[in-house]
Amino acid sequence: MSVSSLVEVKPNPKIPALAPGDTVKVSNKVVEGDKERTQLFQGVVIKVRRGGAGANFTVRRIAYGVGVERTFPLYSPYVEKVEIVRYGKVRRAKLYYLRGRSGRAARIKEAKPRQG
Repeated sequence: MSVSSLVEVKPNPKIPALAPGDTVKVSNKVVEGDKERTQLFQGVVIKVRRGGAGANFTVRRIAYGVGVERTFPLYSPYVEKVEIVRYGKVRRAKLYYLRGRSGRAARIKEAKPRQG
């Protein structure tokens, strides 16, 4: 028995169609005690995991010389919005090889905007 058969999952309308290689800005709602604030995380999508309620995407960026990766659930109400900054042209689905690269070696070619 899967989770999606027990609970109806509604896609978050604020998340557009993502693909690996895209540079995105993710606005995430953070709850600290009784306060709420929005935290922005901008980076390259290195992985999109589909498949029901557990679908998520991973975004990587370099912060102060250190690689930082965050995984966001696709169906979470805490993801306020996702804005695509630029579309990337890549030839594979998982961009784990970016972890071992830095600077110019980690660049991704820009693609034309996709429909949908």
